[in-house]
This record gives sequence, C-alpha cells and structure tokens, in this order.
Amino acid sequence: MKVKRIQAIEDYIHAQGTVSLDDLCEHFNVSKNTIRRDINKIVETNRIKKVYGGVVSVLSNENELLPFENRDITNHLEKEAIGSLGSHLIENDDLIFIDSGTTTRYLVQHIPAAKNVTIITNNLDVINLASKMDNVKIIVIGTTLKHRTKSFVGVENWSFFDKYNVTKAFMAATAFSYERGVMNSDNLEYEIKKRMMTKASKKILMVDDSKAGKSALLTYGALSDFDYLVTSNTLPDTYQDYCQKHDVEIITPTE
Repeated sequence: MKVKRIQAIEDYIHAQGTVSLDDLCEHFNVSKNTIRRDINKIVETNRIKKVYGGVVSVLSNENELLPFENRDITNHLEKEAIGSLGSHLIENDDLIFIDSGTTTRYLVQHIPAAKNVTIITNNLDVINLASKMDNVKIIVIGTTLKHRTKSFVGVENWSFFDKYNVTKAFMAATAFSYERGVMNSDNLEYEIKKRMMTKASKKILMVDDSKAGKSALLTYGALSDFDYLVTSNTLPDTYQDYCQKHDVEIITPTE
C-alpha cells in the first residue's frame, strides 16, 4: 500500500510540475509527517527535488520522459478522442507510420476493420495491438527496445526503408509551438521522427492541447510541416491564425 501511495504521489508531482506539501497532504489525505517521509524516498530517485514549502518535478524542468505507463495515465480520455479522430484520415491500402507515443497508440484500435492497412512503427504497444488485426500488416523499425518508452530504436540500414512510399505519418510530440516547432525529448527517437517526416506524403500531428506552448529538448519539424493537427480542444487564436496561414487543418472533437 505504501509503495503504491509513493508511486501515486510521484505521478501527481510530475503531472502538476510544482506542488506544495499542504496540497499533497490534502490530495492524499495523509499527515505532513507521512508526506515528508514519502517525499524523502522519491527524492532519492533524483526525479523530484525539494523547494521551499513543496516539491518540483525535475523531469518537467529538464524535458525528460516519464515512463510510458505514467505518461499514459495523463489525459486518457483526450488521447482516446484524438485516436478516434485520427483514424478518419486512414484510407484503404494506406501505408502509414505510427510514431511512438501515448497518444498515437490509440489510433490503432480505431482503424476500420474494412480497410486494409500496412503500419510502419517502432512502438511496442502499437505492434501488439495491430498483431491481433487481420486487416493490418506490420513493418517494424529499430533493433533495440527502450523499456522506458516501449519503443524500438537503432536503425542499422535506413536504405531498407527507401523503397516504401509512406502515405501518412501519424506523429507524436512532447511539446509544440508555432514558434519553436514540434518537439521531442529523446535523442534516439529523434532520427526516426526526422526520417519519417521526409518520407510521408501527409503528416498528421496527434497531440493533446496541454502540450501547446511548451518546450522540449529537440525540434524535429515545424508546425507548418504538417497537413493536419489533431488535438483535444480548441487552441488559442494565435495557433488558429498560424495554422490557417500555413494550410494546417486543425481537427478537434467539436469540429
């Protein structure tokens, strides 16, 4: 029970970014002494640090990745809706790239059974889900599994993929803005993203609106490089104007 509470506390801190001890006590209905003991345990992992009156997520500050399971908890319903919306862009006989991410994985379960599709991916969850679908063929990128993100990385021969005409790339991101572009936080996945951005005829960014205006370590493309932006809520007017100017179609559940 204590271990589960400590993990829940850590997840909450990463989701909030910065949180006070009083807020933690109220949220988890425990005493301040208990919270202090739990915090001391989490601090040992170097994923959070103490500040005056509270704690701050080091991962949020340094744009590092949470484990895949922890990230998948955040904005679950929004990601499910984005996956459903993105599936409407899939056509029969498409060869699609599905990026590694907690949002893009929801695309797979919404692929229409009546459409024959070939998927190129480096994401383990996408592979597992698609392997149960008779109408889907799978091509895997990468030679080494990163357990933290459930993604395969390391491509020994990129020329192997030169023969494939990717019709659509469904891309994930850690953060995006019209100024800094579309970003991720993993050096090993960066090259795969860059390559697929050049291969695909159509590029679709699938990302919840909480990542708008944020920043991450690496920019793998400009927002204007995308044909579609599939997101969970209406974006600020500055994003609406930018996308209209650069012919990026925004798709939300209200559209």
